[in-house]
Amino acid sequence: MSGPDLPPATAPMTVEALVGRWPTGAEKVELVHGVMVFAGHFDERDLDPARRTYPGRRPVINADGGLEVHPAGPGRPVPLLGDPHHC
Repeated sequence: MSGPDLPPATAPMTVEALVGRWPTGAEKVELVHGVMVFAGHFDERDLDPARRTYPGRRPVINADGGLEVHPAGPGRPVPLLGDPHHC
């Protein structure tokens, strides 16, 4: 389940949300050049839980809809798999 049909982050967890939201909705996880890459179909609503889980890290959604958690640093990181807003 992805896209606008997902409940807001404040909604109770449901089975549908469990299989579509980060982290339980991740199809696989890889470490690429020090960046955790969670494959799946995520959106902006998944960024806040990732920020709380990895304080100081910089999560972004990549062009494939995956979630990347970059090391701490200045500014917004450039997604390894392309930026969905600039592709």
